[in-house]
Amino acid sequence: MDKGYCICLPKEIRWISRRFHKLTNAEMNTQQAQTNKGCKWQVQFLFLVLLLCHSVSAQLQYSIAEEPRKDYVIANIVNDLGLDIKEVISRKFRIVSRVAEKYLSVNLGNGDLYVKDRIDRERLCRTAPSCFLTFDAVVENPLNIFSVKIEIQDINDNSPVFFPEIFTLEVIELTPPGTHLVLQNAEDPDIGINAVQSYRISDNQYFRLNEKINSDLSKTPELVLEKPLDRETQSIHELILTASDGGNPLRTGTALIRIIVTDSNDNLPVFTQEVYKVSISENAPINSTVIILTATDKDDGTNAQIKYSISKKSENNFYASVFTINPISGEITTKESLNFENTEHYEMSVQAKDGGGLVAQSKVLIEIIDENDNAPEISISSLSTPISEDSAPGTLIALIEVHDQDSGENGEVDCQIVGASPFQLLSSSSRYYKIITASALDREKVPWYNITVIATDSGSPQLSTIKFIKLDISDVNDNYPMFMKSTFVAYLPENNLPGASIYSIQASDLDIGENAKIIYSISNINTEDFPVSPYFSINIETGVLYAQRSFDYEQHKEFHINIMAKDNGFPSMSSNATLIIHIIDQNDNAPQILYPSTESGGSPFFEMVPFAAEQGSLITKVIAVDADSGHNSWLSYHFIQMSDPSPFSISQNTGEIQTSHMFQEKDILKHKVVIMVKDNGYPSLSATVTLSIYVGDHFQQMIPKLNNQFSDAESTSSMQIYLVIALGLISLLFIITIVLVIISKCKESKPPPDFATLNPNLYSQFDPRMFSKYNNGTLSLPYSYNVCVALDTSESDFSFLKPNQDVPVDNLIDADDVSGIGNESSKDNLSQSQVSRFNML
Repeated sequence: MDKGYCICLPKEIRWISRRFHKLTNAEMNTQQAQTNKGCKWQVQFLFLVLLLCHSVSAQLQYSIAEEPRKDYVIANIVNDLGLDIKEVISRKFRIVSRVAEKYLSVNLGNGDLYVKDRIDRERLCRTAPSCFLTFDAVVENPLNIFSVKIEIQDINDNSPVFFPEIFTLEVIELTPPGTHLVLQNAEDPDIGINAVQSYRISDNQYFRLNEKINSDLSKTPELVLEKPLDRETQSIHELILTASDGGNPLRTGTALIRIIVTDSNDNLPVFTQEVYKVSISENAPINSTVIILTATDKDDGTNAQIKYSISKKSENNFYASVFTINPISGEITTKESLNFENTEHYEMSVQAKDGGGLVAQSKVLIEIIDENDNAPEISISSLSTPISEDSAPGTLIALIEVHDQDSGENGEVDCQIVGASPFQLLSSSSRYYKIITASALDREKVPWYNITVIATDSGSPQLSTIKFIKLDISDVNDNYPMFMKSTFVAYLPENNLPGASIYSIQASDLDIGENAKIIYSISNINTEDFPVSPYFSINIETGVLYAQRSFDYEQHKEFHINIMAKDNGFPSMSSNATLIIHIIDQNDNAPQILYPSTESGGSPFFEMVPFAAEQGSLITKVIAVDADSGHNSWLSYHFIQMSDPSPFSISQNTGEIQTSHMFQEKDILKHKVVIMVKDNGYPSLSATVTLSIYVGDHFQQMIPKLNNQFSDAESTSSMQIYLVIALGLISLLFIITIVLVIISKCKESKPPPDFATLNPNLYSQFDPRMFSKYNNGTLSLPYSYNVCVALDTSESDFSFLKPNQDVPVDNLIDADDVSGIGNESSKDNLSQSQVSRFNML
C-alpha cells in the first residue's frame, strides 16, 4: 500500500477485469442494454475476489472498451473505495487529472463513475500497445487520495486506409519475372487483431501479391512480377489492392495501383538500413541535423539519380511540419522546436526514388531526449482561509499539488516553505503536500501571513517555482479591554448643570470587530454605601460620564466610582478602573451668625457697657460660621455706617467688639450698630445682625429707655396696620382701573387714554431708623426692592437690585409682616392670605 491512500486490484484480478470488459464493437451493440447491470456485477465479483487475496498493489483499476456511450456507468467508485455515499459531498469528493476530467465524472448522488465525453483510444494513445486514463480521487476530512487507473481497450472502429488512394508505379519493360515492387502500407489506427492483418490484389496475369514481414513484425505489401511485361502490348496495368484487418466485423480498405510500363530501369534504390534509429535533444535549435540518409542505385545516368522524400502518410503529414529532408543529400533537419513533453518519439517513413521511377522505402525512428526545461508547477487543491487564531497545532491549512512535466530526475520535485513561519509542509503523496500549523497563532501580533512555497526539481540546472499563499487570521475574543491606568481623578465644581458631561474615559481592546466593541457601565464602590446611579450615568458606547443632578460640596465632597469596560465577544471579557470625582467648593453659602442670634423671635438684642469702661474693653464677640470651605469660608467682620468717631471698634478677624475710647457725660449712651459678616469667596456673600449697646453702670438706668422702646414698638405696629390698609386701597384702585380699561376697549374703537405710571410715593414712607424685631426674610441685608406698577399686567416690573455693601442707613427700611399684593388674575379679589412678606433694609 502507498501510504494507505490507494487500493488496487492484483494482477490476476485485472486479467479477469479485462476479460469481462474487453468488448468488441459488435458485442457492445448487442449488449448495450445490459452494460450497467453487467458492470455492477463485475465490480462486485472483482471485490469479492479481492477480499480473498492477502496482497494488493497501490492502484484501483478498471477496464472499459473505447467509444462507450455518453453517461455510460463504469462502476460505483464510492463503494469500491469503501466510502460512505452520505459523506462524499461533505468530504469534497472529486477526481483530479489534467486529462481524465474531460472524459470522466462522478455522480455524487449515487457514487457512479460515468463517461461524460467520447473516449477515442486512437486519439488518446495513438498506436501504443496499452492505453490508460489515470486520475486521483481526493476526499477531505480526513484527507485521502486514491489513485485510479482505467484501461481503454481497443475495438475495431477504424477501417484500413491507404495514403494516397491512387499511387503510380513505373516499371520498365525489361524487368525480369520475380521482381518485387514495394507498395504503400495501409494504415489502421486500431491495434492488435483490429489492425491491418492481410493484403490482396485483384486478379491479373502479370502480378501476384507478396506480404513481406519486417523486423518490427509489420507487413509490407509487394507486387511480384509473374511474367515479362511488354510495353507495346499493354503500357498501363491497373490493380485493386485491398487491406483487411482482423476485427469482427471485418473492415477493409482499397487503393488503386496504376503500373506504367517504361523502358528499362532494372535496379531499385537501396537504403543502407531498413530502419534508422537516432536520438536528439529536445532543446536542439531549429535546422539542427537529425540524420543523413543514404541510398544507392546500381543503374547509371538518370536512373541512378536518387531523390529523397518523406512518404505521404497521415502521420507523416504531421512529421513533415516538424522535420524536413533534403531531396538531394538525404539530410533530415528540424523545422520547429521539439518538446519531449508533447511527443517522446517520432516514427516516419522515407523513400528514395531514382530517375527511372523506382522507389525504395525505409523507416526513421527519432527519440527525443528530455531536458530540464520545465519548472515545477504548484497548484492549490484546497485552502482554508481565514483560519481562527486559536487553531490547534496540526490544523490543516491547504493541500497543494506539485507537478513537473519533465521525466526522470528532471521531474523529481522537492517542496519547502521559505522563511520562518508557524506552518509546516508535509508530504501527503508523490505529488501532494499538506500545509499545517506548527505552533500557536496570534492575530494581534500577525493578522495575516504570506506563505511562500518553493518547489525545486532535481534536474541540471535546477529549476524552481515560488507560490505565494495569503492566509488571513480570524479574531477570537482573547484580549481584555484595557484602561490606560487603573485610577482616574476628575474635578467637578459644585452647583453644576444637571445632564452635562463631566468626564470621558476610554478603554482599548486589541481584538477587532464585535470582540473589540466595548460597553461601559458604572457601579458603586463608595464608602458611604449609597447607589451611584442617581448621581451619574455613562454612555455605554463612548464612555462619556454625565452628572444626573447638581452637587453640593457641603453634602458630598467626593465619589468613588467603579467603571467596567466589557467587550462584545463570546465569552465576553471585562476590566475595571476606579474614577475618583472630587467636588470643588463654590461660594454658595452665606455666613451664618450664631451669636448674637438672628432668630431671637423679635426680641431686641442688647449689650450693656459700664460707663467707666476703659478704652479697648471687650464688649462682646460676634460668632459666625460658613458652610463653605477654604477661602470661601474665611470670614471678616465689619460695622456698617458708624458715626465718626465711633465709640466702638470690631476686629475683622475675630469679631470682637471693643470700646474705642473712654465715655463721658456728654456722650450718647444708647447705640444701635449693624454688624456685617462677609466671606472671602467670589462673589462675596454676607450676613448682618443688629446689636443695641447701652452705656450705664446699673440695669435700673436702662428701664426708662426700654419703656421708650416698647412705645416705639407699639407705634410701629400701628403703622403696619396703616400700611396694610393703604396697600388694600391701592390694589382695589388697580383692579377698578383694569376693569375700566377692558370695558373701554370693548365699547370704543379709539384707543384708550394713557394712564401714567402710578407714583411709587403712594406707598407710606417709613422711618429709616425703625428696625424690625425679626430678621427671617427670604432676602437678607443689603438687598433692596424696586416695585413699579403699570396699567397693563403684562407690563408689571419687579426687580432686585444687586447687593451693595455701602448702602446708606438713611435709605434702609426694616419692616416686619408687610403685606404685598398677590395678583393671581384680573378678576380675583385681594385677600389677606395673598399678602407677601418683605424684609427691607
